[in-house]
Amino acid sequence: MHPKIALVHASVHRTDLPEFRSGDTVSVDFKVIEGNKERVQTFTGVVIQRRGSGVSATFTVRKISNGISVERIFPLESPRLTGIKVSRLGKVRRARIFYMRGLSGKSARIKERKVPYAGKKA
Repeated sequence: MHPKIALVHASVHRTDLPEFRSGDTVSVDFKVIEGNKERVQTFTGVVIQRRGSGVSATFTVRKISNGISVERIFPLESPRLTGIKVSRLGKVRRARIFYMRGLSGKSARIKERKVPYAGKKA
């Protein structure tokens, strides 16, 4: 990559977002502009994929709303993205869990990933 392009990418890079991966349940807060009003809306669902790198990185979140599945793609470096909260860590064996689209009910559940304790033992 050209040094000037790398400099621009580094200046736009966000460090305030938590680490998450496919299978995690996240709440994404983003700004919605309706006419001349601006508000923050939350989209809560399971991350089914992360793709790209740098400025062009995106992630797809899937949720079920009134029995209808809704998927939304968010750019990671977008200024409209106000925050991401990871509420549950999912244990999946693939980076892209598109097979979730065909599942419903109990089969659509994702096991929880356990995080090792980082504290010291006495």
